Amino acid sequence: MHMIQSGRFSNKKILLIDKDPKQANDRTWCFWQKTEGLFEPIVFRQWDNLLFYGEKLSKGLEIQPYYYKMIRGIDFYEYCFNSIRQQHNIDILFEKVDSVFSATKTGVVVGGETIYAEYVFNSILFEKPKLQQNESWLLQHFKGWIIETAEDCFDEKVATLMDFRINQDYGTAFCYVLPFNPRQALIEYTLFSAELLQQDQYDEGLRWYIKNILKVASYQIVEKEFGVIPMTDFKFSTHKHNVINIGTTGGQTKGSSGYTFQFIQKHSKAIVDSLVQTGSPIVSTTPKRFDFYDSVLLKVLKEKHVPGKKLFTHLFAKNPGNKVFKFLDNESTLSEEIKIISTLPTMPFLKAGLSQI
Repeated sequence: MHMIQSGRFSNKKILLIDKDPKQANDRTWCFWQKTEGLFEPIVFRQWDNLLFYGEKLSKGLEIQPYYYKMIRGIDFYEYCFNSIRQQHNIDILFEKVDSVFSATKTGVVVGGETIYAEYVFNSILFEKPKLQQNESWLLQHFKGWIIETAEDCFDEKVATLMDFRINQDYGTAFCYVLPFNPRQALIEYTLFSAELLQQDQYDEGLRWYIKNILKVASYQIVEKEFGVIPMTDFKFSTHKHNVINIGTTGGQTKGSSGYTFQFIQKHSKAIVDSLVQTGSPIVSTTPKRFDFYDSVLLKVLKEKHVPGKKLFTHLFAKNPGNKVFKFLDNESTLSEEIKIISTLPTMPFLKAGLSQI
């Protein structure tokens, strides 16, 4: 999509391979953004009023100039495929990719057939990477219900970013609430932990939250979604010869939060800009200090030096929401980062930080 927007690749023959034709509304992307982006036409809802509920804390977040935006999976797929199919130089193949390779030649193997290319942009994590001794691996896993109520139950102008008023026995756990209108909302139950739960445990968490926190007694489940995102400080390879890794496989999932969508957009734009300007798709990586912050925070969460509920309460209680967003976007200055880090529990972070050096 970034290549199409640039208008500079109509002379290149491009093949898009995906194992799934993407015809279901199977996921939701949520992200904060200051300006209008490439996918602004399909932003389903956006909010500039966010709430945070933590350990003895209830707070409205100051997020301007950011907006918290939501894109539905089905809208994204339709928008992208409609645009891609209008390009005479792009073909689409719905097949499973067996492998990618790049040594003397570059290409992919699909259904036993080898297809050669100048570059392969790969978003597939073929297997869990082998971690070094000091590297961490947690999962962000979540189940969401879109529910509909018979009476008005939601303020459609206000979304809940994080609500920790739920059981923390399975790991760091919170819910978020994205209201579409007074009678319909997406309720998401999210955990950071090493292991997944059984599906009925997610359902139990959602039911408890809707009944006891939202005080909604009667509702219908309109849609369901489930997802898993790795949270890790493993150093993913950005490229190997002419295979350029993108998405989570290219290190575009932020290790400490699991946020991915906007990092993918920035990375994709950087690749396209570099191709246009230099002919090379290899771009610079994130400043190493942000990788260090992620490693420290992951270690604190993994080894439970500080409960996640307490950690995020400190973060949002003592910092404006817009400063936290800037920090989590890897766009803050060193002085801003020092201010934020100084609001977190000192000894656990110092201990985790020293262990990562």
